[in-house]
Amino acid sequence: MGSKEAQPYHVDTRLPEEMGSITASRQIIGEALAERGYQGQHEDVLLVVSELVTNALVHGDGPPSLRMRADASSVRIEVSDAGAELPRPREPGPGDGWGLHVVRLLSTGWGIAPVEDGKTVWCELTAGFTRIRPAEI
Repeated sequence: MGSKEAQPYHVDTRLPEEMGSITASRQIIGEALAERGYQGQHEDVLLVVSELVTNALVHGDGPPSLRMRADASSVRIEVSDAGAELPRPREPGPGDGWGLHVVRLLSTGWGIAPVEDGKTVWCELTAGFTRIRPAEI
């Protein structure tokens, strides 16, 4: 479908500050992954996008921004918001949710970066990465 040296795809958009942005972000990223011929698990990328956008809407401030850089073998997702409070991983479960735990399990790397006007939570996924399923922990 694409060359082995696919050019990076660029998504950079501000999402409305509403829960419908979760679905919109999945659609935007899903189309971008297909266009770039990303060879990894699209479902994994869409799940971490959902988690990061949900966290920005529920725990952050202001409308979130969504960015993606991708080629056929790797993808980097960044979600930013204007909130100054940095997220902290919690014990996963029904009370506190699964968000960052899911991101950690599916990603080859992730982190939180304070920025001048808030924070950015990012993660990277790589095609061929064997994920750890929660039942295997």
